[in-house]
Amino acid sequence: MRRVKLVNLGLPKSGTTTLAEALTRGGWRAADHKVRRIHSRKQGLGGTFIARQLYNGYFNSGNPFEFLDLYDALTEISVLKADTSLWPQCDYPLIKAMRLARPDMLFVATWRPAAELSDSMRRWNNLGKDRLPSGTLPGLPRGYGESDAERIRWIEGHYAMLRDIFGDDPRFLELPVGAEDARERLAAHTGLDLPWWGRANVNLENPAERADAD
Repeated sequence: MRRVKLVNLGLPKSGTTTLAEALTRGGWRAADHKVRRIHSRKQGLGGTFIARQLYNGYFNSGNPFEFLDLYDALTEISVLKADTSLWPQCDYPLIKAMRLARPDMLFVATWRPAAELSDSMRRWNNLGKDRLPSGTLPGLPRGYGESDAERIRWIEGHYAMLRDIFGDDPRFLELPVGAEDARERLAAHTGLDLPWWGRANVNLENPAERADAD
């Protein structure tokens, strides 16, 4: 029986899809952004956003994982659409609820340098130019996030918040995805034999984006 054992609290474009690919090749089932219909045909679950189901569980029973224990890991948990803006990784009460529901839960925060991450957001499907400034995000109210300076301040604030929350908790790993030993750090944290580490979800249509992974 599967049971969520790890949640990634990193921001989009910080290596979330790379993390999902690495864990999948290591034998875990990872949820990246959505509940895939191939994993659940339950009405109202398959095809929905991971963020939505985290909040559904939280508000239904207090357990954010109530509807998500068909996965071992949740690697991309936010969503930003025209009518939907959900950011569990930025929501302290939800993070606290995760820790209370699963005292042995592992957490990862995929990380890239703030300037690099901001630039990647700027060039990815209008995320920086249109979607962030038009959305309402924790720490980034509507109208902010179009400039690099604003995005960098938000990015740095997010990871500083996670460091404040977790401190030296060994169940938390801030993972620089570009580090030479990233795979080894993740393997040690999860106890998995990870046969792969690289770059996933690269935009091959945009030469400037080819070095970026989600």
